[in-house]
Amino acid sequence: MDFSILQNEDVITTLIQGFKFTITVTVLSIIGGILIGTPLAMMRLSNNKLASGFAKFYVDFFRGVPLIQVIFIFYFLLPKFFDFQYHTYYGPLFSSVVTFAIFEAAFFSEIVRSGIQSVSKGQVNAGYALGFTYGQTMSNVILPQAFRNMLPVILTQSIVLFQDVSLVYVISAPDFLGNANTLANTYGSETKAVFYLLVAVIYFVISFALSRLVKRLHQKIAIIR
Repeated sequence: MDFSILQNEDVITTLIQGFKFTITVTVLSIIGGILIGTPLAMMRLSNNKLASGFAKFYVDFFRGVPLIQVIFIFYFLLPKFFDFQYHTYYGPLFSSVVTFAIFEAAFFSEIVRSGIQSVSKGQVNAGYALGFTYGQTMSNVILPQAFRNMLPVILTQSIVLFQDVSLVYVISAPDFLGNANTLANTYGSETKAVFYLLVAVIYFVISFALSRLVKRLHQKIAIIR
């Protein structure tokens, strides 16, 4: 394998742009997934059967549908409701973020629900004793403690999300893998092994480093408990 192709400034610039796209989608999807997943978890645990039923259906639906199918559905469906072009930078970016935020919300919802259930029920009763409503008790008493308990699991799911974002290359999104694939096709088939190996190594290094961070964080939280 000839790695000299990686000395080309245009190649490096294209790879960096793709990596920025991947990181942007990952971070925004984590934020969106948690913002959507947290209310879903609260709805799932509420006594309101309609809210609880909707949350359960949402989680079961997205956990039962292949991610690649969801990517295609949203990529071709969103332009029907929002004014953006497929073949621009922000079209695939917007589509990817919305898709992953909605899809991952189902998984973050279950993580948040488990975190909430890990907090003693006495804390809930204490919130009610102070005159808090269900929502106030959750936001002021339960969730701060729950997020500390579930932080390692959230980070683990975030690592999975980071890896899953590579699937957006099937809709020609300019992500890290997508740009590497474009470069491989541009510079010839003999460079494919170089570009794909580079992508695999970078994904492995980042995922491994984050996994070690999660392990240390989990140990610290266990000590605090």
